[in-house]
Amino acid sequence: MTADSDTAVAAAPRPRLLPFAWDRVALPGFILLMGLVFGSLNPNFFSWTNLTNVARQSSVLALLSIGQTFAIVSGGIDLSVGSLLAVVSVLGSMQLVAFGLVPGVVGGILAATLAGAVSGLLIARTRIPPFIVTLGMLSLARGTAFTVTGGMPVVGLPTEIQWIGAGSLGPLPVPGVIAAVAFVGAHWLLRRTSFGRYVYAMGGNEAAAIAAGINVRWHKFFVYCLSGFCAGVAGIVITSRTLSGQPTVGETLELYAIAAVVIGGTRLGGGDGSLIRTLFGVIVIAVLGNGLNLINVSSYIQLIVIGAIIIVAVGFDLWRRERRA
Repeated sequence: MTADSDTAVAAAPRPRLLPFAWDRVALPGFILLMGLVFGSLNPNFFSWTNLTNVARQSSVLALLSIGQTFAIVSGGIDLSVGSLLAVVSVLGSMQLVAFGLVPGVVGGILAATLAGAVSGLLIARTRIPPFIVTLGMLSLARGTAFTVTGGMPVVGLPTEIQWIGAGSLGPLPVPGVIAAVAFVGAHWLLRRTSFGRYVYAMGGNEAAAIAAGINVRWHKFFVYCLSGFCAGVAGIVITSRTLSGQPTVGETLELYAIAAVVIGGTRLGGGDGSLIRTLFGVIVIAVLGNGLNLINVSSYIQLIVIGAIIIVAVGFDLWRRERRA
């Protein structure tokens, strides 16, 4: 055999052991397995009432995870989204009480979008890393929520807002519909527009993106505005469920949003990721939490289980990428 033929053999792609892409079926398969296990342990798991409850409860995490996906794919991260929920809950509730439904909803979403814009401006115009900027915004936003309310909840909201968090459109819960529409729109934005392509380019190689003529500063700014907007919508949903403004709402939810994105296989370094995979990550966390509650597992144990799954998911993703290389 000649040297050229040896080279050709070495360069030939390895044959697949399986007739499908394992990384595309691993998460759906894991979700199906969890469903079978929890359904066998508690028949109520598959009831329509329970499934709609899962959709309602996971809608806030789903909305936060959309913005987090854009931030991580772009090569950054947004640690502030949980605290932005508190700002929306408090300021939106105050405006709901003072001015009514529409001004309260719009004002709450605008408050979170403005906070995202501040983070985006600092990230785009300075050398401060996104981790530090959004960590600072996490503390600033939470402190603002406590300062404005004195640590007390805002009550007396108009009952009409409850429809957003507790209403239904036919058999479907309104929060689930909102999250589904948001996922479809965000997936189109990330996959079908020039903005989405530029987000991938920034995360993959920012220097190359700049050399290609992409306005990296502007697109970074918009990414964090979008993350703030998603947090604003999530804040309105959670406020409508509690019918009050709570300065403590959203604590640790930023970590769950990051977990959903990571479990979905988005690379923390940026440049690779998918909102469809993020949706699977959200479903994993939602089904796991609901199923463990149904079989009366302690919330402390749930934290341990979710943490272990995050580590395994990242390890599996690294192993998969090394095999591809």
